[in-house]
Amino acid sequence: MNDLPDERALLVKQALDLAEGISATFSPFCEVVVHDLLHPSSAIIAIHNNLSGRSLGDPTTELGFARVEDPDYPAIVANYANTFEDGRPVKSTSIGIRDSTGTYIASICLNIDLSVFGALRSALDSFTSTVEADVPEAPDQLHAWGAEAIRSRVDTFAVARGCSPAQLTRDQRRELVSDLRDAGLLAVRRAMPTLADHLGVSRATVYADAR
Repeated sequence: MNDLPDERALLVKQALDLAEGISATFSPFCEVVVHDLLHPSSAIIAIHNNLSGRSLGDPTTELGFARVEDPDYPAIVANYANTFEDGRPVKSTSIGIRDSTGTYIASICLNIDLSVFGALRSALDSFTSTVEADVPEAPDQLHAWGAEAIRSRVDTFAVARGCSPAQLTRDQRRELVSDLRDAGLLAVRRAMPTLADHLGVSRATVYADAR
């Protein structure tokens, strides 16, 4: 027990280092706060990318007090909904740190301001939106898009069967070819060579599967 103060000091130092590193990585969207749970009424000992307006020496949160009162409280509470005082939506994660006796001594809390991403999402939705256009159907599709669509469809088909594309059986390949035909992907330029390359078989094998 004589080593406990040194152990706790080391753990808190590591928590401070982790918080600084995390905050540098996710700045400026993520607030990172370190709580000293041995002194819950003045718990905040570090705050990076301050988004909540709190200060050093402020008390811990209700979650922090819950850990102080209950050593069996979950060490990780991830991605829960939260809000800042001004109403901004927040996604929070709290990580409790115990010493060798099982006592919570500190926590690292991450608070991501979702309001920024809401505006970004609206901008992206507007940018990527399309409308139906009254134009003749193209007789052929761009090879780059078609090849990628074929490869993606093959990968999805194989994963659903717990194997790689190269491990598909003959019957499974025939089922796959039928699916690709129904999806209109065999009409894509160079569809069969693309399919053969991705399956790791000869073009003759693919043409045989398609019959």
